[in-house]
Amino acid sequence: MPVKAIRADYHGDMKDTVDKFHGNQLINICWERHTMYGWPMCVLVSPDMPFGDLLNKILPDIYGDHPEFERIDWQAVEWSTSKGPFSPDPAKSITENGLPHKVLLRFRTLGLEGLHGVCG
Repeated sequence: MPVKAIRADYHGDMKDTVDKFHGNQLINICWERHTMYGWPMCVLVSPDMPFGDLLNKILPDIYGDHPEFERIDWQAVEWSTSKGPFSPDPAKSITENGLPHKVLLRFRTLGLEGLHGVCG
């Protein structure tokens, strides 16, 4: 989106570029149709971290309190980014999976439709 500045020489400095995170990057994660979480969760990760660690270490910390979390069939999860459907390789790194800084990573758990089926 273009910005109309007050002065023609205004350039603005982005405060959340990847170089500001000491070798790490941000990933925004959204569990679709689970409105107990009102917005994507933003996590700081190493780009070298295997995607499997995101599944096994990060997501349980974020979503583990949800009553449906333990019932997720990770083999059946539908993943997407702003570019469309996404098929992660758990053994490959965040970078090798093509996930850039500040990506929005969405996952949908078919058959699990939110607390008490509110999104079913």
